[in-house]
Parts: sequence; C-alpha cells; structure tokens
Amino acid sequence: MQLPVTVLNASTKRDTGKKAQLGNITAAKAVADIIRTTLGPRSMLKMLLDANGGIILTNDGNAILREIDVSHPAAKSMIQLSRTQDEEVGDGTTSVIILAGELLHMAEPLLAKNLHPTVICKGYARGLEDAVKIVEGMSFPIDINDRSQMLKVVNSCIATKFTHRFGTLMAELALDAVQTVQVDIGSGLKDIDIKNYAKVEKIPGGTIEDCRVLKGVMFNKDVVVPGRMRRKIMNPRILLLDCPLEYKKGENQTNVEITKEEDWAALLKAEEESIRRQCDQIISFKPDVVVTEKGLSDLAAHFFTKAGISAIRRLRKTDNNRIARACGATIVNRTEEIRESDIGTGAGLFEVVQIADEFFTFIVDCKEPKACTVLLRGASRDILNEVERNLVDAMGVARNICIDPRLVPGGGACEMAVSRGLSDRASSMQGTESWAYKAAGQALEVIPRTLTQNCGANVIRTLTKLRARHADEPGCSWGINGDTGEVVDMKELGIWEPLAVKLQTIKTSIDSAKMLLRIDDIVSGISKKSSVPKPGKQGAEVEDENVDSERMINE
Repeated sequence: MQLPVTVLNASTKRDTGKKAQLGNITAAKAVADIIRTTLGPRSMLKMLLDANGGIILTNDGNAILREIDVSHPAAKSMIQLSRTQDEEVGDGTTSVIILAGELLHMAEPLLAKNLHPTVICKGYARGLEDAVKIVEGMSFPIDINDRSQMLKVVNSCIATKFTHRFGTLMAELALDAVQTVQVDIGSGLKDIDIKNYAKVEKIPGGTIEDCRVLKGVMFNKDVVVPGRMRRKIMNPRILLLDCPLEYKKGENQTNVEITKEEDWAALLKAEEESIRRQCDQIISFKPDVVVTEKGLSDLAAHFFTKAGISAIRRLRKTDNNRIARACGATIVNRTEEIRESDIGTGAGLFEVVQIADEFFTFIVDCKEPKACTVLLRGASRDILNEVERNLVDAMGVARNICIDPRLVPGGGACEMAVSRGLSDRASSMQGTESWAYKAAGQALEVIPRTLTQNCGANVIRTLTKLRARHADEPGCSWGINGDTGEVVDMKELGIWEPLAVKLQTIKTSIDSAKMLLRIDDIVSGISKKSSVPKPGKQGAEVEDENVDSERMINE
C-alpha cells in the first residue's frame, strides 16, 4: 500500500474546487452589500472611523472601500475594481462593485448544476461583446460647446452625491475647471490633465456658495519678507526657479582649516559674492516676482527687497508647474540660463491675502490659463472633504464627455435594455453556454433594482413595469426615477451618463467576475521564519497566518 506524499507544509491551509469558488463568491457579495445602499439620489451615507479617531463621512464607493481593511483575497480584488474605475473614468465606482458582485451571485446556481467555470466565463465573455454593441447602439452625440446641455449631463451624474442639494454649483465648477485645463494637441485630440493642473484648495469657513474656479493658481505661502516686499502687483513679471538662492553647501562633509582671521572674512565674502552674482543675474531681467522651489537666504532676500522684487521660497514642484502653465513662464534650473522668454507675463494680478490665520498667494486673472485652482469654502473640514470627492467625480465626468462626447440614458435604462437584449439572444443560442449568457443579462438588472430599493419603492412591481416597457420597445430609454421610484422616460427626465463610464463599468465588472470564477485553489499559510522562543513558552514557535476564507467573511 502506497502512503500519500505530503508536499505542502503542515501549517498550510488549502481550499480547492467548489469550496474556493463559493468562498470567493461570498466574499464578493459581502463587499457589494457594504456599498449597495450608496447608489442613487436617495443613497445613504457611510461613517468610517479610523484607528486615530478620524472620521470619513461619504457615499462615494471608492472612498468607502479605500478605507476598509479586508482580509479575504477575493474581497481585496473587488476593492481594486473601484480603484481602477476611479483612475480610468472617475465615476461609476459603486456600480462596478455591485454589478461584479451580482455576476458572481448569478454564477452560483450554475456551479451548483456542475457547469464548468470555463463554460460560464465563455458565456460571460459573449455577453460582454453583445452588451458593448447594445450600449454603443443606444448612444448619441452631444455638443460639448452647449454649456446648458453639458451642465445637465454633469449634474445628472452627480445627482446621487451629497452636493446635489446645492443645485448646479458643483457641475459649474467642474465644467469651468475642465475647460480651463483643456489643451488641443491636434488631430481632434484633447489633453485634459485635471489631476496635475486643476488643484483643489479647501479652506474652512464661509459658505458653499463662495466656492469658485480661479483663472490662475493659489497656494498657501507668504512672501519671504512680509513687511518690506510688495503683496499686491498688477500685471507682474514672474520668474520661476528650481535652484537654491543661497550659498551652495558641499556635497559631503567639508572641512576648512583657517589659520588667519582674514581667511574667515574672505570665506564669508566669497559666499556673499556668490549670492550677489546670482541675484544680479535675476535682477537684470527686472522680474516683479521670483518663486523658487528651494531655499532663499536672508542676503538674497535683502538684495531682492532693495530691487523691489517680491520672493516666495520652498514651493512644491506641482504648484510651480501650475504657475508656469498659468502665466506662460518657464521653470529655470540655473540663474545663468535665464532668458527673457522664460519670464511669465500672462498673469493679471499677484496678491497675498490673509484668510483666517493663514496667508495665501493668488496669481490670477491670467490671459490663457491652462491651469487653475478650485477654491472650496464650507462649514467644516468633513463637509469640505466630501465636497472635494464630489467635485473630483464631477470633473471626471466632464473630462470624459469632452474626450468622448457620447451619452447613454441613465437611471438603469441602459442596463435594462442590455438585459432585455441578452435574454432575447440567449433563446436562440445552443448548449449550456446560453445559461451563463442569460445569467449575465439578468445580473445587469441589479442596477435598476438597487435604485428602486434605495428610494423605498415596491421592487417587484416597479421592475415588472420596467421589463414590460423594454419588452414593448427594445432599446428604449425608460428607467427608474431615483427620487420617486417610478418608471419614467430618461429623455424627459434628462438623466444621462457618459458612454465611456458605462462601457468601463460593464467591461471591468464582467472581466473581474470571469477572473474570480477561474480560481479553484486558494493556498495560504505564510509563516514567519523565526526561531526565537516567546517568553513563557518552550522551544521555537512558528506563527501561523492562514487565511480562512469563511471565518474572514463572517468577521
């Protein structure tokens, strides 16, 4: 009789086959259930407390999942989905998690019928291809130069957010910011880098109505010598530097032996001459404002004050890049390389203003600002953090529309149309693959169903009405009114979503569900290689760090 050979370590835990698949499905459903109530205009908020007592109050799917610490590997994979969605299109982070969770949930009965995961994945892949075709067929173009239409679209996308109560304010801010940083790069293509060139500055105090987009930049700095340097200059000539305006220190430890007192004076004079030479090179170009990312010595500040130049030091590189883009300056690395063309003359006003206890520098009224700062005011820092999250989502939507100006109906209308289309096509398919294909279509109904649940309407009755509408008019734009729970035409209600967001949501969720279904073996048991015995215990002890999927889901 041959004894079984043990390959893995005794402390290793292993889940195989159905147990691993069902564990992954349960974990994905648990993650989806966490944020299910945050979908739609009647969404609930989540309050998250960290270990230090900090509070995060939000209904943004990505912000919630980013803060949650999970142990199960499948749950971690689900959380990565919302991060991918946020980085790619900036919106739809809640929908993608809910949809991926539902796709895995619909696969559970198919696995129970002993349908192979590969067959389910093939059905889902075919469903994805047809879903993309149906969604693209429902899309229509929009004129991005029509501001009122653009505001409607952005507003409908952030109608589920906390800031919706402030009317179209966030949509207007987002649209202004995106149109400011937009750069045409030829061939009909546009570069819209809101991450680097649309900075959000939050200052507690004032009211939400005080929020605005500056035609220029603002940062939390004061001039080097407040009493003697000018704090307000009209049409300033701005020089940006990336070099220190102080005596260069040795690269490593530098020892100097001095035998005479005159040598010490000569050393100090050499330092002074070095700084004077740098300052003279700068002053010869007659700038009104000098900004450097590095240090600026008291001696250099003295020379600048005598020349009537205002100086700011130790500015972040990202802020310096924004100033360069806003006023047309070029960042110079050495004072010897300064040219007249490097001076920025595009700004209309340089001003340092005290807000509350801090000083803020404004470089605004720029002629062609390709960078901007969005100034947010509000009652508390918690409110401002949520307003910022909503604004970033709104800017993402505005950017998507400017890059790909095509829309699809919102309110679950698009998902229901795709669900109906896949169900009709599944009836003409042969083999077991059609079950998975039909399941992918049924899973898409989770979006209108969740919208109905979150506003307290009768789910069965409302969904039956919506199915009947789409059965009578395939590809119609009827969906759920997220405020009342009624079945309405999205064209009349004016609820639209960018095509890019919808396609990304469907692609990401189906691809993720396929990946998790293919997992049939989870091996865990990372041991700390330590032979040091703990106090009070005999011998070496190896700490076991197994991942028990079922126990972790329950926790």
